[in-house]
Amino acid sequence: MASKKLQRSGEAQLEELSIDMSPMIDMVFLLLIFFMVNAVIIDYKKDKSIEIPIASEAKAPNGVSGRVVINVYNDETEAKNGTRFADENSNPLDEAGITELVRERKLANENSGVPKTILHLRADASVNVEYTKRAVKAAGDAEVGSVIFSTYQTQSAPAAVE
Repeated sequence: MASKKLQRSGEAQLEELSIDMSPMIDMVFLLLIFFMVNAVIIDYKKDKSIEIPIASEAKAPNGVSGRVVINVYNDETEAKNGTRFADENSNPLDEAGITELVRERKLANENSGVPKTILHLRADASVNVEYTKRAVKAAGDAEVGSVIFSTYQTQSAPAAVE
């Protein structure tokens, strides 16, 4: 048996023990900064001359990776050079240009590990459906069959698609 003096010295140490949380807090902040710096911000430039249609049953799609954005203009707000189609940077495209752009982006997505390439159409509300069909067909020629249409759920609030 230990002496009373030895027992008392052990009790005093147990009462004073505590965990120093400052290294843990430092690690949490370092991890937070690491993930913020390495996060990829996905930002699509939106052409304000396109009036997005309203669809009350619109639903936000899951994920944003692998999208190829194509703008489809109406007669009054045609893109530069008289074309009806443009990429997200407002560079004019024809149907062959859409096919080429989608094919290039699909290849880039496959090389970077993105499993699926999706056509994201931003068509003006007054566009004839024939032009959206042409854009979808051009993407289909590049072997991309998934399409997302930009819509607003209500007049005042945009859907998450935008």
